[in-house]
Amino acid sequence: MKTNKSFAKRLRVTKKGKVIARAPGHNHFNAKRSGKEHQHKNRTTNMVFTNVNRSRFLAN
Repeated sequence: MKTNKSFAKRLRVTKKGKVIARAPGHNHFNAKRSGKEHQHKNRTTNMVFTNVNRSRFLAN
């Protein structure tokens, strides 16, 4: 099965094997958001994959 390269570029694997991605909703329409909301969006999110999906979205 081929790796989904466009999605794989948005992920990062940590030393312990966790998969981390940027939280959605960062790109536009942020001017009216509060500072607290901006900070909260800045955090990364952990992606939970099954073994099948892990091999599909991440290169070996």
